[in-house]
Amino acid sequence: MPLPKDITFVTFDVYGTLIDWEDGAFKAFQKEADRGGSSLSKDELIPHFHEIQRDIMSGSYELYAEVLRRTAIQISKRVAWSLEPSRAQFLPDSVVRWAPFKETNAALKKVKAKKEIGLISNIDDKLLGLTRRHFGPNMDFDLVVTAQQVRSYKPDSAHFKECERRMGTKKGWVHVASSYYHDVEPCLKAKVPVIWVNRRGEELEPGAKKPTEEVKDLKSALKLLGL
Repeated sequence: MPLPKDITFVTFDVYGTLIDWEDGAFKAFQKEADRGGSSLSKDELIPHFHEIQRDIMSGSYELYAEVLRRTAIQISKRVAWSLEPSRAQFLPDSVVRWAPFKETNAALKKVKAKKEIGLISNIDDKLLGLTRRHFGPNMDFDLVVTAQQVRSYKPDSAHFKECERRMGTKKGWVHVASSYYHDVEPCLKAKVPVIWVNRRGEELEPGAKKPTEEVKDLKSALKLLGL
């Protein structure tokens, strides 16, 4: 399934693709831990951050802010850090400070100038609104699909079905994302060309289907998009 010859619509995953959420989340955890004189390891914390969220999101739907609160509580138990549940709000409160990768805003402007552009994200509308401030006041999107809107979390197909419904077609559509599990796999199932932004150099498991294209950053993705 090659990239379309005529790419008309480009959608992006947000966290991990446009926003450095690992750095943002760790800084939030460390700041909260500092209040009690504790110290946390990023290498230890981030794998828990991903694993616990995945488990929570595989259950019944709840707002992403609540997913983050539950994630903070469970991580604290795993790393033997004393965190009162009433303090877990620090993590959703930190989303507003999760910053874009250095190339993000320039990449979005280039795509916006030539293509229709959208966001497909596992988050709620309020938190995404806070994140979008980092993209600048003139960065409007033609389409935005969140977990809150479809009451489901990727890799469930609901985001992508809703995106196709709003666009009216899959023709000319390319999705750009950093998570193989949350985005690449459902795109391949839906026959949506997908560029995997593999920032950490992950290796696919034997037998795993390859994405349409694989790159290390957004600059390389732009080249594939002809920009």
